[in-house]
Amino acid sequence: MPEQSISESINQAIMPFADGMSAVIFYSINIFGNDVPLVLIGLFSAAVFFTLSLRFINLRGFTHSIKILRDPDEDVGEGDVSHFQALTSALSGTVGIGNLASVPVAIAIGGPGALFWMIVMGFFSMTTKFVECYMSVKYRRESPNGEVSGGPMYYIEHAFNKINLPKMGKFWAIFFAVSSVGGSMTIFPVSQAYVQFSFTTGIDAPLIFGVVFSAIVGVAIIGGIKTIGRVTEIVVPWMCGLYLLAGVVILVINASVLPSALASIIKGAFGMDAAAGGFIGALINGVRRAAYSSEAGFGSAAFAHSAARTKKPISQGYVALLEPFIDTVVVATMTGLVVVVTGVYTQDLQGIEITSAAFGSVISWYPTLLVVAAILFAYSTCIAWAYYGERAAIYLFGDSKKVINSYKAFLLVVIATASSIHISVAINIVDSFLFAMAIPNILALYLLSSEIRQDVREYEMETFK
Repeated sequence: MPEQSISESINQAIMPFADGMSAVIFYSINIFGNDVPLVLIGLFSAAVFFTLSLRFINLRGFTHSIKILRDPDEDVGEGDVSHFQALTSALSGTVGIGNLASVPVAIAIGGPGALFWMIVMGFFSMTTKFVECYMSVKYRRESPNGEVSGGPMYYIEHAFNKINLPKMGKFWAIFFAVSSVGGSMTIFPVSQAYVQFSFTTGIDAPLIFGVVFSAIVGVAIIGGIKTIGRVTEIVVPWMCGLYLLAGVVILVINASVLPSALASIIKGAFGMDAAAGGFIGALINGVRRAAYSSEAGFGSAAFAHSAARTKKPISQGYVALLEPFIDTVVVATMTGLVVVVTGVYTQDLQGIEITSAAFGSVISWYPTLLVVAAILFAYSTCIAWAYYGERAAIYLFGDSKKVINSYKAFLLVVIATASSIHISVAINIVDSFLFAMAIPNILALYLLSSEIRQDVREYEMETFK
């Protein structure tokens, strides 16, 4: 059977499931004539609530976060990776194709104003990330082989146990773990990496690309979090640095149109630009893409941070709050600015094709370089999420080699077929599982809010006295 026919069969087979799950997770209410998903309201509200509750710890704790990374020897305890390796492992799961492909999608649908709300959401999400990662370290477990195993499942159970609802806590913890396994099926990044590869080279071989990519991912995930940490602490800084450098070059070349581009972002954000997506459209798409980009509130990064070598769980929370700043406020914003100043978001393109056209309009050879960037971004996302899914599978089925190897085999098969899946199907599947994770995670964090405030107060009294 020709590859094209195989790809069509795969898409037709999973489309009903993708659409059905998306309809449930993104159940919406009508606000001023716009459908607003309840889960987005929940994520945005939680980010604002914890930021206000902890007195803007995302600002107050920023320099302390840097200090912890610069002086890691001051806080070393049990764990598998350093503070920095935990941060880069988590960043490898967020600084990825979402920045290259989902940002232009938000702008294409919601107008330039979506970028403004992405930045706002990224700012408040720093606190959500702080809370979920510190709680994951606090309630992590140690496996029989000496490795630490953490994740929101454990503090979800704890949160409901505190209100004498252990069965409900177990239900939501299992729901979260199942959603995490689903979210680890990194279909969207692999799909978009292939789109850029095919778009630039003209080669149409999705299954071959997927099988080769899957094999490369398989090599990395064999060694677990320690190997992933060693890989990402090298790959992520270089990957981000080179991408940002290219973005700066384009903004400098387009400096004359930058003021009008910024004006269109502000006008679109508040519904003053009739040609854009309107206030609600910009807000919804900006918040949704920012949530996907940073994954704050999903609890995913908590898997990586729970492996950090630390004797003070809350210190890893400070390190974690840097993630949305780097991922959304810096990297995703750079993508958005490049897309807006070049104006390519108005063309009939999808996902990463918009980013490629934006960079290519100024640097003719950049789409070729973007192939490498897209593959690296997708690769880093896949290996990070492989660890997240593995931890979730262990929670569901037990810590054994059979469970771990079965999960990895399942994941590699999914990755091998991912490049054959259409962008709309990929987005529906990935977004549905990711946002499903947010439901029990946010509920648990609210239940633990008083404990969180007390822990922060005690830590700050001890550290900043």
